[in-house]
Amino acid sequence: MAAASLTPRALYQEVAELLRQRIFDRQLQPGSWIDELKIAEEFGISRTPLREALKVLAAEGLVTMKVRRGAYVTEVSEQDMADVYHLLSLLESDAAGVVASKVTPSQLTELQTLHNELEASIGERERFFDVNEQFHMRLLELANNRWRNQVVADLRKVMKLNRHNSLLKSGRLQESLAEHRAIMAALLARDAQAATERMREHFANGLHAAG
Repeated sequence: MAAASLTPRALYQEVAELLRQRIFDRQLQPGSWIDELKIAEEFGISRTPLREALKVLAAEGLVTMKVRRGAYVTEVSEQDMADVYHLLSLLESDAAGVVASKVTPSQLTELQTLHNELEASIGERERFFDVNEQFHMRLLELANNRWRNQVVADLRKVMKLNRHNSLLKSGRLQESLAEHRAIMAALLARDAQAATERMREHFANGLHAAG
């Protein structure tokens, strides 16, 4: 891809997004070495913006920089995933409780619409992934804590490295949808404690499936 075809956004940010998607799509496999020269030639850019992009991905946990060996796509261990799910459970269950206690009727309608889309996408794996993330991120936005949102966004990027090993397990999509129904029911009931508990259970089950 030639540099001229990239958007006006800072070049290194655009390159970071292109590489991020390749990592999520498994075009760049966990543990694989990132050939900087080859990628720079493919994108039609110098190695300077590419290296800046790799620094961004390293800060997100998607890339691991090794001294005198270059950049590698991060391999997520079972302990890494357990740690990520633990933090997400704490942060997102708290957010669910906050939202349940203060959500407006129009916001509830918005969340219900997203949930309905999730129900409708059960037979479309990638669509399910996308709508699922939209629901979670919208819930966080409604909880209105930008610091939490920033941390969760980074943790979810790391979680995506392993999502094909969790939601793809037999029956997990259906289980995840059932858990979302319970979360949505608690939100509609404005039951903060139930919303917190159902979200916590959702992540506990997700971790079990990812193991």
